[in-house]
Amino acid sequence: MAFAEVNGQRLYYEDTGGTGPVVVFSHGLLMDHEMFAPQVSAFRDRFRCITWDERGHGLTAVAQPEPFSYYDSADDLAALLTHLGVEKAVLVGMSQGGFLSLRCALTHPDRVAGLVMLDSQAGTEQEEKLPLYQQLISSFMEQGLTPEVGTTIANIILGSDYPDSDHWKEKWKTMSAANIGNNFQTLASRDDLTERLSEVSQPTLIIHGDADIAIPMERAQVMADKIPNAELVVIPGAGHAANLSHPDPVNQALDNFLKRLFPGSQ
Repeated sequence: MAFAEVNGQRLYYEDTGGTGPVVVFSHGLLMDHEMFAPQVSAFRDRFRCITWDERGHGLTAVAQPEPFSYYDSADDLAALLTHLGVEKAVLVGMSQGGFLSLRCALTHPDRVAGLVMLDSQAGTEQEEKLPLYQQLISSFMEQGLTPEVGTTIANIILGSDYPDSDHWKEKWKTMSAANIGNNFQTLASRDDLTERLSEVSQPTLIIHGDADIAIPMERAQVMADKIPNAELVVIPGAGHAANLSHPDPVNQALDNFLKRLFPGSQ
């Protein structure tokens, strides 16, 4: 088990090592480094793959979390790269992981070789959805992961027919109310970066499931329209965690992108 002591945090990470180009995978809300197992398995022979647990999640979570922003998480990611002796990396971020990866691309542009936004967005949460999410999170914090709460969260993130939902529900049962609330507050209070998308200078790939009920396809299209030379790949039938439910087309899109960035990696 490896930890990086950076920015006052103790970040858990896994690093495949190797001499290939570096790809860092950042997970979504309530998830952890393990959600990218299908991608690490597919790319570790040609790339140095790094996964990590963000603040309030997995093995990085602490008993008494302090308020933080996704700019703090972006700084964590840049500090993790420094800790590992990595000058530049391709950042792959799913949902929340995309929020922090986008901020890292804007605040630490020299550290980012490419950006992949996976079922993510530049804007804030849709106003009509926030009260529903708040009610769900409050129930989670007060009652724990009841069957109803677990099924609702799994349907939003993983989709109703994802075969391994129980694995993630077991992980959610271990999350503390303090971390659940703090993590959600960070998500709900983040700023809108839509008008800054034109500042993204790195090659960018946007991958989005067309059945994503958490972030609508229109938000992906906004990023594709506003980020210079961005590419949008739509995954038919995929929901929010498209990399888990539809790993093959997601990996193909990522592979094509990485081959263009690093022609020698084929």
